[in-house]
Amino acid sequence: MSGAAEHMDRIYRWQAPIYDLTRKPYLLGRDRLIAALDPPPGGTVLEIGCGTGRNLIAAARRWPRARFYGFDISSVMLTNARRAVRDAGLDKRIMLAPADAALFDPQQVFGRGSFDRVFMSYTLSMIPPWREALARGCDVLAPEGELFVADFGDQSGLPKTFRAALYRWLAAFSVTPRLDLEDELGRQAVARGRVSKFERPYRGYAFLGHIGPGA
Repeated sequence: MSGAAEHMDRIYRWQAPIYDLTRKPYLLGRDRLIAALDPPPGGTVLEIGCGTGRNLIAAARRWPRARFYGFDISSVMLTNARRAVRDAGLDKRIMLAPADAALFDPQQVFGRGSFDRVFMSYTLSMIPPWREALARGCDVLAPEGELFVADFGDQSGLPKTFRAALYRWLAAFSVTPRLDLEDELGRQAVARGRVSKFERPYRGYAFLGHIGPGA
């Protein structure tokens, strides 16, 4: 895990304190995802790649009867997340830990084997083995659990010049939109007897995916 962790720390060492302020205008769909979580009372919610903790804090406030867990491979991001969670007074409801999205063992990391909700917000586009990370997220779902994904889309409804400029900018931060995300979500769902849904909101700027229990 050290090589990937060091790479992420190099990218975000100077950005972490201002990350949420600078990303808010273009990480679209995150709050839609949080509003859709709807965990059962006393349920458990895991964020894979929790970054600064912004999403976990928003989700914990939106769903006060659930328990929240999050991990990230970057120690820089986790330091900021722990501070933000503590400042929000949510350190008793949000547990944070370091882990690799493609390899993590929830029992080892959090002392539990599954979660009622798992979500990944603008994370898969930063993980080279992203299919493995998505599969791992599906693996830790409770039997009636649901997985949610928000990430950069194919920009299909936007001008080509905008798409090209955005992709160049994202590449500078080791971000690669996963253009076959819909197909991979479908494969992961079918392999587990589950069903998937997919949206391309904001003229394709974002992808929103969901895997839920089978019919």
